Amino acid sequence: MDRGMDFLRSQVNNAVMQHQTFLESLVDHEREAKDARFRDLCSRHIPMMREHQRMLEQYQQQLGAESGVGKKMLGKALGIAKDLADVARESDFLRLVQDIVMARQSEDTFKTFREAGRELGNEQLRQIGDTGERHHDEYVKDANRLCAQLFVEHVRGDTAVTAAAETRTTPGA
Repeated sequence: MDRGMDFLRSQVNNAVMQHQTFLESLVDHEREAKDARFRDLCSRHIPMMREHQRMLEQYQQQLGAESGVGKKMLGKALGIAKDLADVARESDFLRLVQDIVMARQSEDTFKTFREAGRELGNEQLRQIGDTGERHHDEYVKDANRLCAQLFVEHVRGDTAVTAAAETRTTPGA
């Protein structure tokens, strides 16, 4: 296992790849979701997630930890795996659940960065962690509320509610 700056670089590289996969998922789901509430959730949070990605990538460059070909290939492989998983989950509910899992993973990473930044006296790492953790927590709270609504609608068989949510922003409806 790496130590020192090599360890920090590798962890930032991992965070960049993982968060990019989450961001791409939100962008895809904003475009593909049938439920207007899910599309809206993605739309509202994408700008903040793009800002987090920018902060992570900027810090990555400052550390001299730009991902190499191997890291980029791994990132692409993770993206392909996500795409294949999405094909198998043709339900907005299941896609949302997967987004929540990825958001929580990022939230945990940001919490670690915040606490480590405090302990190490690394203000930039602390700030990135603090901002990212706070915003991911907001996303998870919003996403969990929608997830619970979708769950109840599916259990009740509320097709009228679901159909109305799907057609509210469908072109031509």
